[in-house]
Amino acid sequence: MDFALSDDQKALRGLARDFAKNEIRPKAEHHDKTGEYPLQILKKAWEIGLMNIHIPEKYNGAGMTELDDTIIGEELFWGCSAMATAILANNLALAPVLIGASDEVLKKWVQPMTEQFQLCAYAVTEPGAGSDVAGIRTTARKVGDEYIINGSKMWITNAGYADWFFVLTKTDPAAGHKGITGFIVSSKTPGVVVGKKELNMGQKCSDTRGITFEEVKVHKSQMIGKEGEGFKIAMGAFDHTRPGVAIGAVGVARAAMEHALEYAKTRTAFGKPIVENQAISFMIAEMARDIEAGRLLCHQAAWLIDNGFRNTYQASIAKAFCADACMRITTDAVQVLGGYGFNSEYPVEKLMRDAKIFQIYEGTSQIQRLIISRYLTEGKGIEGPNL
Repeated sequence: MDFALSDDQKALRGLARDFAKNEIRPKAEHHDKTGEYPLQILKKAWEIGLMNIHIPEKYNGAGMTELDDTIIGEELFWGCSAMATAILANNLALAPVLIGASDEVLKKWVQPMTEQFQLCAYAVTEPGAGSDVAGIRTTARKVGDEYIINGSKMWITNAGYADWFFVLTKTDPAAGHKGITGFIVSSKTPGVVVGKKELNMGQKCSDTRGITFEEVKVHKSQMIGKEGEGFKIAMGAFDHTRPGVAIGAVGVARAAMEHALEYAKTRTAFGKPIVENQAISFMIAEMARDIEAGRLLCHQAAWLIDNGFRNTYQASIAKAFCADACMRITTDAVQVLGGYGFNSEYPVEKLMRDAKIFQIYEGTSQIQRLIISRYLTEGKGIEGPNL
């Protein structure tokens, strides 16, 4: 067992850390206050190789691992949660495509992303179907060699800038989750209507919108996998992406702890720095404890999927733990700063607002608990990875 990063991984971490420090952090306040989409920052991230990292070498990609993803993600989210979500959202849309798409689809839709800057979006959530993916109502009916898509999606990250979407539809509404099929759909296809940018509590410069599909025609060659395999492919994608989302919560929590610690070392009360008061020092110690534990959970879940093991249980534990810890740590950071923490001139209130989404997107904290409890009920997982 070796917990050390390789020299290549250390270099990758350094690249991401420098980018977060020099490109993301100086602009984070501006983008939070204006909500302006950080398009130029995304383009710089693409240019230096921090985007689309999982595209295989066969398609001119870097072919990086999920562990590499967690290393990059922690640093970018430390820089700014909203910008990191925008930068790394391609990973979520690409995941089901890389799992289930044909060689023809990968060459036509994925390989060009290594040659020019492009964005894609994961269009699964609907106004009435979030955690209950099997409850989606968007349909795709077959007409000759085409499928005609009708329906609406909601809360789709990067929707306003995406070149294409991974869209989950029902090709057989009577078959439940076995009647769900995924397609790649160009954003320029007639009938695709992208809605207004949503004004969210946190991650304000992340582009989140609804999408409506009105008689949208796609060729059968744009199907991902086979008809009826969409649910399985989409759920399998979460095993790849949840460690990366969970580590994002670690990055935000780490930023909050650093701000809290720095403030506690310099702020005096009753004649001494407040960090010397046990009530404050213990809060910070607990922040550090959960950040270290969360990082290890993420790395374990990523390592498992990289090495051919199923990681659903571990990925859900990482996601639930890190999301909840991040919310608690950012809240405690505001508490350490007191009135300054509650003020928008100081960064911790932004971190607290940004933290909340980790308990919601890519499966709520309640859904993660449901997955974990089902594994335990079935007698799986409790003894650790079956290696």
